[in-house]
Amino acid sequence: MSIPAPFLSSPMTIEKDWIDYNGHLNMAYYNVLFDRCSDEAFEAMGLGPNYAKERRLTIYTAEVHVCYVQEIHLDHRLSVSFQLIDHDDKRLRFYQEIRHAEEGWLAATSEQLALHVDMAGPKVAPFPPDILARVEAMRTAHAGLPMPERAGRAIGIRRKSS
Repeated sequence: MSIPAPFLSSPMTIEKDWIDYNGHLNMAYYNVLFDRCSDEAFEAMGLGPNYAKERRLTIYTAEVHVCYVQEIHLDHRLSVSFQLIDHDDKRLRFYQEIRHAEEGWLAATSEQLALHVDMAGPKVAPFPPDILARVEAMRTAHAGLPMPERAGRAIGIRRKSS
């Protein structure tokens, strides 16, 4: 199985109801776009809906940091990327970008920490060996990518020194 680096989503479009009173994509729907891409990437690692249904194991979001860079409008076609930055036996750290599909400009970024969860608890649990191997394969495929400039950012107000 060939793993793209970074993983790229299927093409995405904006739904009319997602546009807010300011005439652009409401902030909540940026997360929907990121989530749809991560679902595709999770499926590629064997962590999709069938995994949750059959094994009663799944992925929960623990933390997310979104940066809104440029407005998205109803007529925009988009692509979303997924880069697995790090993982251990229970967690995934990944970075995503939403870009205009034709022009390539950056609309938003997201960095997320996700937990592997046993739904019987629910409680955080290690990946089974077969899934961990698929996670490691994606991480290996993404290891040659540079660390994204926007990864690891903190929220704060920069002040000029006097």
